[in-house]
Amino acid sequence: MTTTARDTVLGRIRDALTLAPAPAPAVPRAYRTGRTLPDAERLALLTHRLVDYKAQVHPCTRDRTAEVIAEVLRERGARRVGVPAGLDERWLGAYDGEVRPDSASIPAPSLGELDGVVTASAVSCAETGTIFLDGSPDQGRRALSLVPDLHVCVVDLSSVVVGVPEAVARLVPERPTTLISGPSATSDIELERVEGVHGPRTLAVVIRTDA
Repeated sequence: MTTTARDTVLGRIRDALTLAPAPAPAVPRAYRTGRTLPDAERLALLTHRLVDYKAQVHPCTRDRTAEVIAEVLRERGARRVGVPAGLDERWLGAYDGEVRPDSASIPAPSLGELDGVVTASAVSCAETGTIFLDGSPDQGRRALSLVPDLHVCVVDLSSVVVGVPEAVARLVPERPTTLISGPSATSDIELERVEGVHGPRTLAVVIRTDA
Protein backbone atom coordinates (compact mmCIF):
# COMPACT_ATOMS: atom_id res chain seq x y z
CA MET A 1 0.00 0.00 0.00
CA THR A 2 1.36 3.40 -0.96
CA THR A 3 1.84 5.82 1.91
CA THR A 4 1.15 9.47 1.09
CA ALA A 5 2.55 12.52 2.80
CA ARG A 6 -0.88 13.11 4.29
CA ASP A 7 -0.91 9.64 5.84
CA THR A 8 2.53 10.27 7.31
CA VAL A 9 1.56 13.59 8.85
CA LEU A 10 -1.71 12.27 10.32
CA GLY A 11 0.11 9.22 11.66
CA ARG A 12 2.61 11.39 13.47
CA ILE A 13 -0.17 13.48 14.96
CA ARG A 14 -1.94 10.34 16.25
CA ASP A 15 1.31 9.05 17.74
CA ALA A 16 1.94 12.37 19.47
CA LEU A 17 -1.56 12.44 20.94
CA THR A 18 -1.16 8.90 22.20
CA LEU A 19 2.20 9.59 23.85
CA ALA A 20 1.22 12.90 25.39
CA PRO A 21 -2.56 13.00 25.97
CA ALA A 22 -3.80 16.46 26.82
CA PRO A 23 -5.36 16.82 30.27
CA ALA A 24 -9.09 17.43 30.29
CA PRO A 25 -9.67 21.17 30.60
CA ALA A 26 -11.53 22.38 33.65
CA VAL A 27 -15.08 23.44 32.87
CA PRO A 28 -16.15 26.62 34.68
CA ARG A 29 -19.35 26.08 36.64
CA ALA A 30 -19.65 29.42 38.41
CA TYR A 31 -23.04 30.21 36.91
CA ARG A 32 -25.44 32.70 38.42
CA THR A 33 -28.02 30.43 40.03
CA GLY A 34 -30.90 30.65 42.43
CA ARG A 35 -32.25 33.93 41.09
CA THR A 36 -35.89 34.64 41.83
CA LEU A 37 -38.49 37.25 40.97
CA PRO A 38 -42.07 37.76 42.20
CA ASP A 39 -44.74 36.06 40.10
CA ALA A 40 -45.92 39.29 38.50
CA GLU A 41 -42.40 40.23 37.39
CA ARG A 42 -41.63 36.78 35.97
CA LEU A 43 -44.92 36.84 34.07
CA ALA A 44 -44.27 40.33 32.70
CA LEU A 45 -40.69 39.47 31.64
CA LEU A 46 -41.65 36.20 29.93
CA THR A 47 -44.60 37.88 28.18
CA HIS A 48 -42.41 40.74 26.94
CA ARG A 49 -39.83 38.34 25.51
CA LEU A 50 -42.40 36.09 23.83
CA VAL A 51 -44.25 39.01 22.24
CA ASP A 52 -40.93 40.40 21.03
CA TYR A 53 -40.35 37.04 19.32
CA LYS A 54 -43.80 37.41 17.67
CA ALA A 55 -45.52 34.74 19.76
CA GLN A 56 -49.11 35.18 20.92
CA VAL A 57 -49.55 35.24 24.71
CA HIS A 58 -52.83 34.40 26.45
CA PRO A 59 -52.71 34.64 30.27
CA CYS A 60 -55.57 32.95 32.09
CA THR A 61 -56.49 31.18 35.30
CA ARG A 62 -56.40 27.40 35.34
CA ASP A 63 -60.21 27.08 35.39
CA ARG A 64 -60.30 28.87 32.00
CA THR A 65 -57.65 26.67 30.34
CA ALA A 66 -60.11 24.80 28.10
CA GLU A 67 -62.01 27.97 27.19
CA VAL A 68 -58.88 29.90 26.17
CA ILE A 69 -57.42 26.99 24.20
CA ALA A 70 -60.71 26.61 22.32
CA GLU A 71 -60.75 30.35 21.57
CA VAL A 72 -57.20 30.24 20.18
CA LEU A 73 -57.94 27.21 17.99
CA ARG A 74 -61.20 28.74 16.75
CA GLU A 75 -59.50 32.03 15.86
CA ARG A 76 -56.91 30.13 13.82
CA GLY A 77 -59.55 28.00 12.08
CA ALA A 78 -58.01 24.78 13.42
CA ARG A 79 -60.37 21.84 12.82
CA ARG A 80 -57.93 18.93 13.29
CA VAL A 81 -55.65 19.13 16.32
CA GLY A 82 -52.98 16.72 17.49
CA VAL A 83 -52.28 16.16 21.17
CA PRO A 84 -49.70 14.11 23.11
CA ALA A 85 -51.10 10.89 24.55
CA GLY A 86 -50.67 12.16 28.12
CA LEU A 87 -52.25 15.59 27.73
CA ASP A 88 -55.02 16.44 30.20
CA GLU A 89 -58.22 15.70 28.22
CA ARG A 90 -60.06 18.47 30.05
CA TRP A 91 -57.93 21.05 28.25
CA LEU A 92 -59.76 20.24 25.00
CA GLY A 93 -63.16 20.01 26.66
CA ALA A 94 -64.44 23.23 25.07
CA TYR A 95 -63.02 22.50 21.63
CA ASP A 96 -65.55 21.25 19.05
CA GLY A 97 -63.09 20.09 16.39
CA GLU A 98 -61.35 16.75 15.84
CA VAL A 99 -58.72 15.74 18.41
CA ARG A 100 -56.11 13.21 17.29
CA PRO A 101 -53.94 11.63 20.02
CA ASP A 102 -50.39 11.13 18.79
CA SER A 103 -48.26 7.98 18.94
CA ALA A 104 -44.84 6.88 17.71
CA SER A 105 -46.52 4.65 15.12
CA ILE A 106 -47.87 7.67 13.24
CA PRO A 107 -45.42 8.69 10.47
CA ALA A 108 -44.05 12.20 11.01
CA PRO A 109 -45.01 13.42 7.50
CA SER A 110 -48.67 12.69 8.22
CA LEU A 111 -48.59 15.21 11.08
CA GLY A 112 -48.72 17.84 8.34
CA GLU A 113 -52.41 17.00 7.97
CA LEU A 114 -53.06 18.60 11.37
CA ASP A 115 -54.11 22.23 11.67
CA GLY A 116 -52.32 22.53 14.98
CA VAL A 117 -51.06 20.86 18.13
CA VAL A 118 -51.64 21.48 21.83
CA THR A 119 -48.96 20.55 24.36
CA ALA A 120 -47.90 21.26 27.91
CA SER A 121 -44.35 22.36 28.77
CA ALA A 122 -41.62 21.42 31.24
CA VAL A 123 -40.09 24.76 32.25
CA SER A 124 -39.74 28.27 30.83
CA CYS A 125 -37.00 30.88 31.11
CA ALA A 126 -38.36 34.41 31.54
CA GLU A 127 -35.03 36.13 30.82
CA THR A 128 -34.68 34.62 27.35
CA GLY A 129 -38.34 33.93 26.55
CA THR A 130 -37.55 30.25 26.03
CA ILE A 131 -39.96 27.37 26.60
CA PHE A 132 -38.49 23.92 27.23
CA LEU A 133 -40.27 20.70 26.22
CA ASP A 134 -38.75 17.46 27.53
CA GLY A 135 -40.76 14.76 25.79
CA SER A 136 -42.94 13.98 28.82
CA PRO A 137 -46.32 12.32 28.12
CA ASP A 138 -48.13 15.68 28.11
CA GLN A 139 -45.58 17.18 25.68
CA GLY A 140 -45.03 14.32 23.25
CA ARG A 141 -42.34 13.64 20.70
CA ARG A 142 -40.40 16.41 19.03
CA ALA A 143 -42.03 15.91 15.62
CA LEU A 144 -45.48 16.65 17.04
CA SER A 145 -44.44 20.16 18.10
CA LEU A 146 -42.48 20.91 14.90
CA VAL A 147 -44.55 19.68 11.95
CA PRO A 148 -48.01 21.32 12.43
CA ASP A 149 -48.20 25.01 11.51
CA LEU A 150 -49.77 26.06 14.83
CA HIS A 151 -48.46 25.19 18.29
CA VAL A 152 -50.59 26.02 21.33
CA CYS A 153 -48.30 25.57 24.34
CA VAL A 154 -49.60 25.67 27.91
CA VAL A 155 -47.20 27.13 30.49
CA ASP A 156 -47.83 27.10 34.23
CA LEU A 157 -46.46 30.21 35.94
CA SER A 158 -45.01 27.99 38.67
CA SER A 159 -42.73 26.44 36.03
CA VAL A 160 -41.35 29.81 34.90
CA VAL A 161 -37.89 30.60 36.27
CA VAL A 162 -35.68 33.64 35.85
CA GLY A 163 -32.65 32.45 33.88
CA VAL A 164 -31.15 29.60 31.87
CA PRO A 165 -29.19 28.01 34.78
CA GLU A 166 -32.37 27.83 36.85
CA ALA A 167 -34.24 26.29 33.90
CA VAL A 168 -31.55 23.70 33.14
CA ALA A 169 -31.48 22.69 36.81
CA ARG A 170 -35.12 21.59 36.49
CA LEU A 171 -34.50 19.41 33.43
CA VAL A 172 -33.55 15.73 33.29
CA PRO A 173 -30.38 15.51 31.13
CA GLU A 174 -31.35 12.15 29.68
CA ARG A 175 -34.65 13.42 28.26
CA PRO A 176 -34.90 14.86 24.71
CA THR A 177 -35.20 18.60 25.16
CA THR A 178 -36.73 21.01 22.65
CA LEU A 179 -36.20 24.74 23.16
CA ILE A 180 -38.79 27.16 21.74
CA SER A 181 -38.34 30.91 21.53
CA GLY A 182 -41.23 32.20 19.46
CA PRO A 183 -42.52 30.80 16.16
CA SER A 184 -40.03 29.24 13.77
CA ALA A 185 -38.27 31.90 11.72
CA THR A 186 -35.13 32.55 9.73
CA SER A 187 -33.79 35.19 7.35
CA ASP A 188 -32.87 34.82 3.70
CA ILE A 189 -29.79 36.29 2.05
CA GLU A 190 -31.46 39.71 1.91
CA LEU A 191 -32.34 39.51 5.63
CA GLU A 192 -36.05 39.13 4.91
CA ARG A 193 -37.72 37.31 7.78
CA VAL A 194 -39.31 34.01 6.74
CA GLU A 195 -41.54 32.19 9.24
CA GLY A 196 -42.50 28.54 9.44
CA VAL A 197 -39.34 27.13 7.85
CA HIS A 198 -38.18 24.85 10.65
CA GLY A 199 -41.31 24.56 12.74
CA PRO A 200 -44.70 26.15 13.47
CA ARG A 201 -45.44 29.50 11.85
CA THR A 202 -47.64 30.44 14.82
CA LEU A 203 -46.87 29.93 18.52
CA ALA A 204 -49.69 30.67 20.98
CA VAL A 205 -48.65 30.47 24.64
CA VAL A 206 -51.38 29.99 27.23
CA ILE A 207 -49.90 31.04 30.59
CA ARG A 208 -51.87 29.77 33.57
CA THR A 209 -51.17 32.43 36.18
CA ASP A 210 -52.46 30.44 39.17
CA ALA A 211 -50.87 27.09 38.33
